[in-house]
Amino acid sequence: MTTLINADFEQRVVITPEQYKWVDSPMKGVERMMLDRVGDEVARATSIVRYAPHSEFTSHVHTGGEEFLVLDGVFSDEHQSYGKGCYVRNPIGTSHTPKIGKEGATIFVKLQQFKPADTEQQVIDTNEQLWHQGMVNGLTVMPLHNFETENVALVKWAPNTQFNAHKHWGGEEILVLEGTFYDEHGCYPQGTWLRSPHLSEHCPYTKDDGALIYVKTGHL
Repeated sequence: MTTLINADFEQRVVITPEQYKWVDSPMKGVERMMLDRVGDEVARATSIVRYAPHSEFTSHVHTGGEEFLVLDGVFSDEHQSYGKGCYVRNPIGTSHTPKIGKEGATIFVKLQQFKPADTEQQVIDTNEQLWHQGMVNGLTVMPLHNFETENVALVKWAPNTQFNAHKHWGGEEILVLEGTFYDEHGCYPQGTWLRSPHLSEHCPYTKDDGALIYVKTGHL
């Protein structure tokens, strides 16, 4: 039976850290917080995955592509090691064998969501990339990837920054990496994941602690 978790992409979803429910993967020492999922072990999935120190995952092919951001620790495979802040895109047809070291690792990962023509492999250490001025004062942006309508970036919000009200053409997905993100619908502390459907709208802002967010738009 196909697993369906937040599988209606026309619905807004908000998951805070207090709502995390960790599920064991088939591999010892690897747990997943499933944010959305359509499928069984091979699935269109968005998850936070937690690897215990010295854990491993079986070799696998990315039949629909893999995108991940290292949230904590060091994620490693036979190609290289990726520290906190590394953003990686493995296109359709690539493969690897994760093997985690003594630090353990936590990653935000999206599977089976690449368009076939999106073949660029990327490894970006966001600790070393330049920030660009955003559309309003107090906002800086680090572009990570764009293909057709899809755009991925990190966005840094200074304390007490207000952004314009806007609609999400093609939807918007956010993971709050630091601080607290706000809009007229609610308050989203570090670790909160939001998915807003096509043509949804909001007017986001920060308060005294500012925020750092991963954001993807135009993909829903």
